[in-house]
Amino acid sequence: MNAGIIGQAAGLFAVTNIDDIVLLALFFAQGAGHRHTTPRIVLGQYLGFSAILAVAVAAAAGATFLPESVIPYLGLLPLALGLKAAWQSWRSQGDDDVAPGAPTATAVAAVTFANGGDNIGVYVPVFATSGVAGMSVYAAVFLVLVAVWCLAGRYVATRPPVARALRRWGHLLLPVVLIGIGLLILVEGGAFGL
Repeated sequence: MNAGIIGQAAGLFAVTNIDDIVLLALFFAQGAGHRHTTPRIVLGQYLGFSAILAVAVAAAAGATFLPESVIPYLGLLPLALGLKAAWQSWRSQGDDDVAPGAPTATAVAAVTFANGGDNIGVYVPVFATSGVAGMSVYAAVFLVLVAVWCLAGRYVATRPPVARALRRWGHLLLPVVLIGIGLLILVEGGAFGL
């Protein structure tokens, strides 16, 4: 395997997914104290990212499963999840006995896929010009780095000062971040003529 392409793949992944560390930290903070949170978050991250890869590979191969005009509307997924999280946070306001639920694999996958919609546009030309062997290296490196990103998100969420802040403010931050991502995807993509 060419070390150059591995380095390029790692760099491309890092640049296009840096925001996922924040999302993962928020998900890990939301699930703190709940059983099986880590496997659900990791599974969701892999499902969402695998869907991004599948669409990018298919588009690079010439088949378009997801028309480019649809990508901005992926912002509706994190927007809806953020609104749901905000509603749940508002409903449990002042009720110390009600902790927010742990994130589901489906919710993590949906946010990952929606947040990675712009990644597809970056990956397609790179995959199309790298050939089958190169695309396989990119995919393999990306999938290994998803695990690294999950570890980094969990690490950030469990640092004492960060954990305290997330425990105190995470129930507010997660909805704000998800709504912000959703709106950003919608606006930047020109959805609904925005």
